[in-house]
Amino acid sequence: MSADAQLVFDLPHRTARGRENYLVSSSNALAVEVVEAWETWHGHRLLLTGPARSGKTHLALVWAEMSGARVLSVTDLTAGVVIPSQPLVIEDLDRLSGLDAAQKAEAEEALFHLFNRFGADRIPLLFTGSDKPKAWHLGLPDLRSRIEAMTLAEIGQPDDMLLSSVVVKLFSDRQLRVEPKVIDYVVNRMERSFEAAEALVDRLDTASLRAKKRVTTTLVRTHAGWQDDED
Repeated sequence: MSADAQLVFDLPHRTARGRENYLVSSSNALAVEVVEAWETWHGHRLLLTGPARSGKTHLALVWAEMSGARVLSVTDLTAGVVIPSQPLVIEDLDRLSGLDAAQKAEAEEALFHLFNRFGADRIPLLFTGSDKPKAWHLGLPDLRSRIEAMTLAEIGQPDDMLLSSVVVKLFSDRQLRVEPKVIDYVVNRMERSFEAAEALVDRLDTASLRAKKRVTTTLVRTHAGWQDDED
């Protein structure tokens, strides 16, 4: 390893959270509106879906702050888990399909009892997942029917405005100030997804540290492999 490479450390960066940091555009505005109107949810429950890295967790945490909810992953649901009677977020329901048969059956049984108990007590439940329920291959018919009957709030793939804002925020989280023309250059050429934005900004952050240079279109072109034009 070269001396320059040894100076590059994978340091943690601070991700800005909170409602004021949640970026809204046409691709997620309806989902935000539905989540913020949580006291009117049909049956006091909501399913929030969207692509990976689309901001589901951030929006769920915003709601948790509003409602005083506890946040769990679906993989936390076991036969012995004790869940108090308070508003609750259950994240990553799509991960059910990746559990082994015994874990999946246990989590589904726990979910079913949650639906019944929280429904009877009118306690709000927010669920998140990256896919639609039919992709989760739920084995418990009564649970499947309850989940598929829930109101759905969906976050779509980012439009240009949101993608630009996300890229700016990702750079800002890493304490990198990048000129607007560089943001435009990136957004006009990158894959149109949240995951791609996160991966690209992470790569450019590392390249900038290693080269001891700011992020420019030249640095982006070199490290993103875009050989299309000159500065």
